[in-house]
Amino acid sequence: MKLAALQMVSGMDLGDNLAAARRLLEEAAAAGAELAVLPEYFCLLGARDTDKLAIQEPFGAGPIQDFLARAARELGLWIVGGTLPITVGDGARVRNTCLVFDPQGDCVARYDKIHLFRFDNGSERFDEARVLERGSEPALFTLAARGGRSWRVGLSVCYDLRFPELYRAYAAQGADLLLVPSAFTHTTGQAHWATLLRARAIENLAYVLAPAQGGLHANGRRTWGHSMLVDPWGQVLAEQAEGPACVVGSLDAGRLDEARRQLPALEHRLL
Repeated sequence: MKLAALQMVSGMDLGDNLAAARRLLEEAAAAGAELAVLPEYFCLLGARDTDKLAIQEPFGAGPIQDFLARAARELGLWIVGGTLPITVGDGARVRNTCLVFDPQGDCVARYDKIHLFRFDNGSERFDEARVLERGSEPALFTLAARGGRSWRVGLSVCYDLRFPELYRAYAAQGADLLLVPSAFTHTTGQAHWATLLRARAIENLAYVLAPAQGGLHANGRRTWGHSMLVDPWGQVLAEQAEGPACVVGSLDAGRLDEARRQLPALEHRLL
């Protein structure tokens, strides 16, 4: 099955970001991808953390969700909508939510980012909990590919990558593919991004697809990029360093089954 990680350099205008996402989704469809995954915060990287509150939507209705559903339906794609701000409570904080749409435009899965990023090295400071409410439930969905193979897909977002127990739980439920839409900082990405992605693939004997924000944004923030597809042996099959891009690769069911047969580590797990 062909799939695509869509790398973006999202800015501070919702309409411009959706137009850029649509162009990449069309490129993925033209390349023959069945699944296209947008990065975290694909719809907005604002000047302030609170800017995302202005574009929040209730689950099930809103222009960003309508955009994703329409694109999935018109392009015949499975689309994973990176993340968008979904309203909770009085709207003073939001969930950083990843939604999955099937080729009919129906929302078939929802994952709210569980682990909220905080980082302070003296010159860079981030604390997502000031605006975001964390989720609590992992989420998987089953994708029936055109060739007849069904793929079990586990959802995660960015900072979740540092918590291997989430991915091990997905592996225990039969996940074949792990998705990690992200907006890693340049600092942390340069140090850890590729190592963590390859580790999650190797230890769970699963494919990992990680679309990322990658470049210098209008708000002055620089993200690491390096969107990639990693196979169950830890080999990087496709990668894009910076800039908007459609990173296309393929899942090979035979390769997945072979890796798990040759090294049955998942069966040897004791804890």
